[in-house]
Amino acid sequence: MSNQTNNIALINSLKNLLPSESILIDAEDTHPFECDGLAVYRQLPMVVVLPETIEQVQSIMRLCHEHKVPVVARGAGTGLSGGALPLADGVLLSMAKFKRILNIDPLNAMATVQPGVRNLAISEAVAVHGLYYAPDPSSQIACTIGGNVAENSGGVHCLKYGLTVHNVLMLKVVTMEGDLLTIGAETLDSPGYDLLALMHGSEGLLGIIVEVTVKLLAKPERAQVVLAAFDDVGKAGEAVGAIIAAGIIPAGLEMMDKLAIQAAEDFVHAGYPREAEAILLCELDGTEAEVSEYIMLVRKILLDSGATEVRTAVDEAERQLFWKGRKSAFPAVGRISPDYYCMDGTIPRRHLPHVLQRISELSTEYKLAVANVFHAGDGNLHPLILFDANKAGEFENAEELGARILQLCVEVGGTITGEHGVGVEKIDQMCVQFQSKELTQFHEVKAAFDPSGLLNPGKAIPTLHRCAEFGAMHVHHGQLKHPELERF
Repeated sequence: MSNQTNNIALINSLKNLLPSESILIDAEDTHPFECDGLAVYRQLPMVVVLPETIEQVQSIMRLCHEHKVPVVARGAGTGLSGGALPLADGVLLSMAKFKRILNIDPLNAMATVQPGVRNLAISEAVAVHGLYYAPDPSSQIACTIGGNVAENSGGVHCLKYGLTVHNVLMLKVVTMEGDLLTIGAETLDSPGYDLLALMHGSEGLLGIIVEVTVKLLAKPERAQVVLAAFDDVGKAGEAVGAIIAAGIIPAGLEMMDKLAIQAAEDFVHAGYPREAEAILLCELDGTEAEVSEYIMLVRKILLDSGATEVRTAVDEAERQLFWKGRKSAFPAVGRISPDYYCMDGTIPRRHLPHVLQRISELSTEYKLAVANVFHAGDGNLHPLILFDANKAGEFENAEELGARILQLCVEVGGTITGEHGVGVEKIDQMCVQFQSKELTQFHEVKAAFDPSGLLNPGKAIPTLHRCAEFGAMHVHHGQLKHPELERF
């Protein structure tokens, strides 16, 4: 049977499983699904399906497995690494209709939700019980909890309260063969291998998430933000280390450089000092007494570290405004540049001053401005490389600069991603961070869940052949220094 005949047979079978409005085939209907938040990579899928029940998802997966047709799962499409990029010969499985909160258990501080529920909607739904869901990506108003699990998302409060993996108790997952698995438990631990952690950050390569049980936290008695301005980015980086070294774990510790500050201030009017070279936002939460004590300690540390100005939010409205500026930084930068390329790497905190200096030097070398916005507390950097895709070669130049920044992260002992995932964007940089034996192990883990290799193929894990080609090209040009790649 030819591929075209097989695909026609698959689509006809899908029509027997789902109502007509849940199957999108025409280009006009599938265009909204051609990319995720990394819009430079686009591809129309063969077909888009929008199931409403777990049973429908299972039937779709069994059918695709039978026809050997690949499947790409998609949430809200806010991902920034091309992880939900469709395949021309594949099924795009949208979980948009899985948007119900199934159960809220305030006594046990947990909630069970479908994967299409927006991140912020969980906290809104449980607020009446004095509870909230801690992970809060900047896109929390739109991103979905299923996508958060797939990418192991963080947010401004991940320093104290952890990433998605630290706040999920249980998952229900449909395999490529259509089997329904329950991973984890409604307890703090469950027997057997820690497959719950394995599913987090798996980028749709291991299974389709159809239900998530999350942990909830009690709202703290008090939360307050300190804003500190610096006349030097390096001083701000050193202040981050000084706060942690003092034994203080803020709820959030964020940093922005001058370009990001000015863009956010013009967009949100958060009251940021426009002439500062960098600002830190440090949030302390807990009891009234705890916060009062730590606010004074943090203020002293910031001033001792060279802060030119230290401000404490006077009320909840100003606290929210300070955070609104930070969480609006990405769209704010979009107002000052035709295009920007959002990077995502993580480094040890002690290397912040050095890495920021090197990013500045690379920015000058490539003649592309870089706005730095990041989770300073856990070293998760988000350099935004400004470029104009209408100018020949600028996107390729931005990509190369981004690759150099990620290589820098690896060189200082960090990683090529903190929360955005690998997708198609960073697949070559996986060759820089990991050696052939490690990549082989990743492929074997995937094969244990998806022997046919039909779940989101071509994403996240490069083949050894691809790494050989990548290494030969870049080592030859002197752009990489990596013992594993230098063999090629």
